[in-house]
Amino acid sequence: MTAPSRLQQLLAFYEADPTDAFTIYALATEYRAAEPLRAWEFYEKLLTEHPDYVGTYYHAGKLLEGFGKKDEAEQVYRKGLIVSRKAGQLHAASELQQALNSCLGLDYEDD
Repeated sequence: MTAPSRLQQLLAFYEADPTDAFTIYALATEYRAAEPLRAWEFYEKLLTEHPDYVGTYYHAGKLLEGFGKKDEAEQVYRKGLIVSRKAGQLHAASELQQALNSCLGLDYEDD
């Protein structure tokens, strides 16, 4: 008998409680590389149903950038900056600011 995979375990947790933000985030993370559209479904659920879940914004924005949706990514980063600052999560805010700058092409370095 083989042990269930991490994805199988997460799906079981999700089935037991489809409102748990951490499980939804973990599923989005699990799907991000292999099934980005499926990952987006979970990020979108977090953005809609758990807008105060700070960890969502950076990865959701990066995924949108990967889809070529820079305008949408910019909006996600901007919203994430507001949420993270309100929550006092300044490290997350700093990462979101850097991601936003990069998205806007403002991440240049001096030669």
